[in-house]
Amino acid sequence: MNEPIRTDQAPTPVGVYPHARRVGSLLFLSGIGPRRPGDGSVPGNRHDGEGKLVAYDFEAQCLQAFANVRAVLDAAGASLQDLVDITVFLTDIERDFPAFNRLYAETFAGIDACRTTVGVVALPTPIAIELKCIASVHGHTRQGPQPDKA
Repeated sequence: MNEPIRTDQAPTPVGVYPHARRVGSLLFLSGIGPRRPGDGSVPGNRHDGEGKLVAYDFEAQCLQAFANVRAVLDAAGASLQDLVDITVFLTDIERDFPAFNRLYAETFAGIDACRTTVGVVALPTPIAIELKCIASVHGHTRQGPQPDKA
């Protein structure tokens, strides 16, 4: 089995790629950030009159990114409990890591996925966080929406 997964419950990808791809018993999620499904806005971003980002609400972005991961997993018939590896990219790791670690602990309590957190200079859009996840869906009995066949 090698299927792309797409859903309207997560924000539209910013490039030509699916939200996730199931390969055998593994589910690989594309980078998932905090843009809102539907309008693509980023919660808590504040811009000046020229459209330049001047401030952001990291906690709002973090929680939206977690919700987007859940939406993609759900579209694939999986859940947070199926996660086995999470890579987190933060644009200001010194400032945002304590809040991230607290919110992660609250959201992912009881989930024993491996995790790596990396500080990066920038992400492709004006966001402060992005998650790259791998889930194991071998033998999964939950029936979610059918994956996109396109």
